Amino acid sequence: MPSRTDPPTLEQHLCFALYRASRAMIRGYGPLLEPLGLTYAQYLVLVVLWETDAVSVRQLGERLSLDSATLTPLLKRLEAQAAIERKRDPSDERVVRVHLTKQGRALRAKCRDFPLAAACRLGDFGDPALPAQVKRLREELTELANRLESSE
Repeated sequence: MPSRTDPPTLEQHLCFALYRASRAMIRGYGPLLEPLGLTYAQYLVLVVLWETDAVSVRQLGERLSLDSATLTPLLKRLEAQAAIERKRDPSDERVVRVHLTKQGRALRAKCRDFPLAAACRLGDFGDPALPAQVKRLREELTELANRLESSE
């Protein structure tokens, strides 16, 4: 048994378990998103816009926990694909709002079943306990992220 002075092994690091799970989930979405020419990060941008169109770039970054240096290239690629357009807010020229285009709205129907398809990789959805486990895990991870972000 390792002593308290021994550094933890890779498998003992919570950060590594979260990293592996995140990468596995993103890989699960890959085959679904690739035919649409979308990355996972672009998909998440669209998910936010499907909830609330015309959000500011700043609000979008806050919702996705992305800084502008990461978000701007994502938006440029989605704009090049004609899924979104960025426009200055007429009431405040300093604010740039992101709007879905007709093509961006049409992607919603194509992506509707993606969360279920990705979740099916978790196991047998005939197991009545699985949906509750997934919900609990999502809640615990959200709580963990909130704690970590509040300590920054």
